[in-house]
Amino acid sequence: MENSEKVVAVIMVGGPTKGTRFRPLSFNIPKPLFPLAGQPMVHHPISACKKIPNLAQIFLLGFYEEREFALYVSSISNELKLPVRYLKEDKPHGSAGGLYYFRDIIMEDCPSHIFLLNCDVCCSFPLPSMLDAHKRYGGMGTMLVIKVSAESANQFGELVSDPTTNELLHYTEKPETFVSDLINCGVYVFTPDIFTAIHDVYINQEGRANLRRVSNFETFQSATRTIPVDFVRLDQDILSPLAGKKQLYTYETTDFWEQIKTPGMSLKCSELYLAQFRYTSLDLLASGDGKKKATIVGDVYIHPSAKVHPSAKLGPNVSISANVRVGAGVRLSSCIILDDVEIKENAFVTNSIIGWKSSLGRWSHVQASSVHFL
Repeated sequence: MENSEKVVAVIMVGGPTKGTRFRPLSFNIPKPLFPLAGQPMVHHPISACKKIPNLAQIFLLGFYEEREFALYVSSISNELKLPVRYLKEDKPHGSAGGLYYFRDIIMEDCPSHIFLLNCDVCCSFPLPSMLDAHKRYGGMGTMLVIKVSAESANQFGELVSDPTTNELLHYTEKPETFVSDLINCGVYVFTPDIFTAIHDVYINQEGRANLRRVSNFETFQSATRTIPVDFVRLDQDILSPLAGKKQLYTYETTDFWEQIKTPGMSLKCSELYLAQFRYTSLDLLASGDGKKKATIVGDVYIHPSAKVHPSAKLGPNVSISANVRVGAGVRLSSCIILDDVEIKENAFVTNSIIGWKSSLGRWSHVQASSVHFL
């Protein structure tokens, strides 16, 4: 393999001060390791990265303690037979700043392209086709985009792209007024020139900081709102300024896409990933007709260590984690059952997440109009 062909992937996993909307689930486990469709959240983008041609290495970048990811990183590296490393930031550096902070490690294999993915994005991750498009465009970076309803667009980064060349012409993060129904999916591929662009932002921010020091009054006025000079945001500091300069391009997906910000969204995203398993990982989906195994309706994942009574009925959209025990006559639909849960005879659960080591008694009924966490 030529050095010029190598590709690396960086997956941003955040840290304990992020993902507060995901509580209470993130109290027990780092958000990136919460199971969706029976696999840790971060496992889905990692599996997608495995399909990138000439992938040399995957990095998980965040500010969780290393011990929280050590077991998973070791396990997934052995499973994929590919180096997966966790890089811990000493402090938050921003979405672009963190990439720059570890630039020497990321560039160890002299990759020609660097994928950057957000861990809390749920999509089909069309990375190989995105890379092909990026090479055709010939720019510094390409971002995955999708069309959404005009009503929801302002919750995300909105953008305008050239309908012919797909060049990014304008980008604004969560605008107050409508700009476009085309939004940023939080998945990118860059050439190593991205590090030069980030470095230029550093230089500019240092220059502005030096100017502020000239005026004590201005320093006082801006002390509480000044962004640290080593904090660089990908959206505001890179995408917005470089839009329209023939450096950034877009690749549109028409497949599913969601952000995983709340417990309720985890249930919806688990359903999307279970449906995707029909095409990518059919062996992970359970089957059964109620004779020797439980009756399975739709897409269901059952961990190999779980014990499910043959008279139970599961699905659609059910994910059962390790060491779960499901009794006779139990009915489960649209739910995530976490590790070490016991569900006794004839219990009914729908639209819920059942927390670790919980126990549901006989004839229990757990149902919610919005997602219920127990």
